[in-house]
Amino acid sequence: MELHVADHPLIAHKLTVLRDERTDSARFRQLTDELVTLLSYEATRNVRTEPKVITTPVAQTTGVQLATPRPVVVPILRAGLGMLEGMLRILPTAEIGFLGMMRDEETLEVTAYAERLPQDLTHRQVYIIDPMLATGATLEMAIDFLLERGVHEVTAVCLVSAPEGVEAIQAKYDGQANITIHTAALDERLNENGYIVPGLGDAGDRLYGVV
Repeated sequence: MELHVADHPLIAHKLTVLRDERTDSARFRQLTDELVTLLSYEATRNVRTEPKVITTPVAQTTGVQLATPRPVVVPILRAGLGMLEGMLRILPTAEIGFLGMMRDEETLEVTAYAERLPQDLTHRQVYIIDPMLATGATLEMAIDFLLERGVHEVTAVCLVSAPEGVEAIQAKYDGQANITIHTAALDERLNENGYIVPGLGDAGDRLYGVV
């Protein structure tokens, strides 16, 4: 497993505003979108390409284009939806799958309530987007869904991550699959309720409000 923690002043600035409890939902959504675009630039560094011959106004040349089959982006509902546009700004031709998951706030157990993925994802590059990597249970379940469909290369893009979650992913998939995590910050720890400290609160509620 590879872990990449962003080291850029613009990302650090935007994340600081995102964390602030005074930041309202509209601004939170905007900042999430901007942060994901910045993170996705690095997360797609190894996206597969193939040669393409084109003719410029001056001469013929060989460039590159995204290889087929196209990458697949999988937001984890509901909070991951707030990251989708930022990712698609970098990968506008990607296909999109969906995984709906929820965590029991008392037991911290994760259950899946929705799944919309192709049955065969062999040889596909898949990008999971989810604001928080806390205990790692949600990302583990998402990765398991993908591995069952033939995926061997998964990249996760998260806004903030906890050491406990990163360690859980590394322990489970080390040597089994090519897992890469891109995050804007590796925070201090999880608290007794399974929330990331200092974190940014409940990303879904801050994106969309409490309903």
